[in-house]
Amino acid sequence: MASDRDRMAARIFLYAVLPVARTIVADDPAMAARFAGVRARIQFRAEDPAGTMGAWLAFDRGQSSFHQGLCEAPDLTFAFASLAKMNAFFAGKPVVPRISGWWRAGLLLKTVSLLMALKILMPESDPKDPAKRRLKVKLTFYMITTALSQYNKGGDPQMQKWTAGQPERIYQITVDEDIAAYLRVKAGRTQAGRGRYTRRKPFVHMNFNGVEGAYPIVMNQVDMVAAVRRGYLSIEGSPEYAGQLGDFMVRIQELIT
Repeated sequence: MASDRDRMAARIFLYAVLPVARTIVADDPAMAARFAGVRARIQFRAEDPAGTMGAWLAFDRGQSSFHQGLCEAPDLTFAFASLAKMNAFFAGKPVVPRISGWWRAGLLLKTVSLLMALKILMPESDPKDPAKRRLKVKLTFYMITTALSQYNKGGDPQMQKWTAGQPERIYQITVDEDIAAYLRVKAGRTQAGRGRYTRRKPFVHMNFNGVEGAYPIVMNQVDMVAAVRRGYLSIEGSPEYAGQLGDFMVRIQELIT
């Protein structure tokens, strides 16, 4: 049976990393053109004695959606014998899944190219093209805010203790007008979202000095303290809670890399 660590990592990969594939398709012109005429449901699943875990992407001629769980009739399935093998696959290790629907060669090749594009999230990926740098920053903050919520929902004791004692609070991350994401915490429950939360003033607002201000932190070249000192980042609200949130971000990164 999979360990608690494997289950949590699988949860992050399936429910936080995989969804940002949709952003790649939306923001990368070449990938958008590749999927423009596609109508398909693509399943990712991993077996575990405690229960199969899965998620799937749906494409419908330029539109896309993400779904947790198992798809009734997928067109293409990437299946793994264990959570550990699926985690290794998403972490870039040489793991070959069992593929159902492989005869749909065009769809398979497009999906593989999309999975390869997700490697931009890996720590060693350091694109020089400004558009790719911007995409990496956007994907990272979309992924990490969702991952924080999933870390809580997945039952991490320290994260649950941290969220349980808080009233409704918004942790906002802003890079520029186009790139923003937030985590909403309320009495132990969490919800991640994209954009700016407008119904309540942020309890903590991490406001980056554009993509170039955010990029050194995304690449782990500086920590938050150094980023503030250098003018890459300003933090409005509680520095204590901002630091605690940053610690959870580091734990998630270590979990999936």
